[in-house]
Amino acid sequence: MSDNYTDRNLAMEIVRVSEAAALSASLLVGRGDEKAADQVAVNAMRRSLNVLDITGTVVIGEGERDEAPMLYIGEKVGTGKGPKVDIALDPLEGTAITATGGANALAVIAMAQEGGFLHAPDVYMDKIAVGGGLPDNLIDINASPAENIRNLARAKKAEISDLQVCILLRDRHAELIAKVRETGARIMLIGDGDVSGIIATAQEDTGVDMYMGAGGAPEGVLAAAALQCIGGQMQGRLLFRNDDERGRAAKAGITDLSRVYGLNDLAHGDVMFSATGVTSGAMLRGVRRFAGGAITHSVVMRSKSGTVRTIEAHHNFNRKPFVD
Repeated sequence: MSDNYTDRNLAMEIVRVSEAAALSASLLVGRGDEKAADQVAVNAMRRSLNVLDITGTVVIGEGERDEAPMLYIGEKVGTGKGPKVDIALDPLEGTAITATGGANALAVIAMAQEGGFLHAPDVYMDKIAVGGGLPDNLIDINASPAENIRNLARAKKAEISDLQVCILLRDRHAELIAKVRETGARIMLIGDGDVSGIIATAQEDTGVDMYMGAGGAPEGVLAAAALQCIGGQMQGRLLFRNDDERGRAAKAGITDLSRVYGLNDLAHGDVMFSATGVTSGAMLRGVRRFAGGAITHSVVMRSKSGTVRTIEAHHNFNRKPFVD
């Protein structure tokens, strides 16, 4: 691997990529068209990536499950003049949120040296995550929700009733929700956006102590990239509903279908992560548009230095016209 990767702080370059996607998607907030919002975010992210001096390969991209416009897995991006990097991205995490004007929609991208991300197929993944500063191996995806919650309460020297667990509001989680409620822990149910839900476990001001539940495997890798930078623990296990999904895993080189992946299995090395808010949520403010410009709010992280930056950018469309 060329030292060019570690010498350059690409995190400060990829924030422009997530900003471009968020700015484009913001034009369609509340317009009721999920596919159109996703498409403009994809287009903007692709254009922004292709001017970076990198030799990039998309290893986590838009999912076939949603018939998305896709920055597809295996797509080559960048000018081809820089270091070889693997890229995980979701140009619009929360298409339904954007279409309805709900909270927590994000444009997300992560970058690592070649081989730094699990090449997760587009299937579901069962996930559990907590923030940093806790004893090693605190969580166990094979343990019951009650056991994981009790262990977290002991580690935090808190009452179980003090803890809040973030879970996606889905029919498939009815049993999980019931089991968490039996423990006495509080629950934050979110309609979409489990990347932001997992990251929230590592941020003190969100009130989220643990994340549990099944969501997209690609989103699991993106969330793991962020936790590598900001600190935390995570486990994931791929879930397969049919032979087609098992075939996707085989194509991705995955042979152990029941394997539990730890944080370092999902993302490792010098990882860089950027997310820009499309709509406002617990982590980021959404794009604020006004005549002739807009303001974006982003978080940019790098695992090598542990630096976490929040960036508020003022975009003047009159000087450099913005085109979606």
